[in-house]
Amino acid sequence: MNVQISLATEDDWARVRDIRLRALREDAFAFGSSLEREERFKEKHWRMRVRTVPTWLAAADDGEVLGLVSMLQEPGSPTDDRHVISLWVAPEARRRGVGWALLDAIRQAAIADGARTVSLWLVDGNNAAGDLYVRAGFTRTGERMKLPRDPDITEERYVLKLPRHR
Repeated sequence: MNVQISLATEDDWARVRDIRLRALREDAFAFGSSLEREERFKEKHWRMRVRTVPTWLAAADDGEVLGLVSMLQEPGSPTDDRHVISLWVAPEARRRGVGWALLDAIRQAAIADGARTVSLWLVDGNNAAGDLYVRAGFTRTGERMKLPRDPDITEERYVLKLPRHR
């Protein structure tokens, strides 16, 4: 597999939409949003979403998009933290380096943006993703919250400390 990572721009809104909707269709339990909600979004919303979240990275092999990750600096969070909104890898590409490639690209983008940490929230029971994050250097914080779309589901915060840059 020859994974290539590219930054998605506003003009890539349809590609982002397609992979995001596929992720919600195939692994709805892993996300804070729902397929029903995001299927209602029009082109204008998708464009705005890609434009306002500064980092959308797509992983592709031979032109086929196999994964997507997004990251931003959340309002109200420390200025040196970047937050991963979502990471998803297509089932046929799992355990083939796509997740690692996306996490490495996110790490590099966060460092280039002056971040000292990268954080994310992981839904309880998503053990495969949790294993990937821990192997990639993230630590569990023990900080927990209810998933906004379903208070019966809990998620935990993970943090990756980045090397100091000079």
